[in-house]
Amino acid sequence: MTVRTISQIGERGVWQKRAACRGPESVLFFAPTRPESRPERESREERAKAICGDCPVQRECLEYSLRIREPHGIWGGLNETERRMLWDPTADLTETEFLET
Repeated sequence: MTVRTISQIGERGVWQKRAACRGPESVLFFAPTRPESRPERESREERAKAICGDCPVQRECLEYSLRIREPHGIWGGLNETERRMLWDPTADLTETEFLET
């Protein structure tokens, strides 16, 4: 097994250490393993997005999730459906327009 240090990796991943979602509230960012009602999901996502709104690395997080096409969770203040709209080249909104709405 090869273990690489931060200096070997470079800046990749360093932003994650500064993310506001780290800690006990990290469970808000992903759907639970049990079924969740629509109001529960909306409430959970709203709370997660509020944390993203105050995060110093929100932009890096969103860019990362878009680059790897992360299919799950809240990343950079957007849920799966919202990010999927940004992946679709035929979507009506550009990334900047979507983020401003």
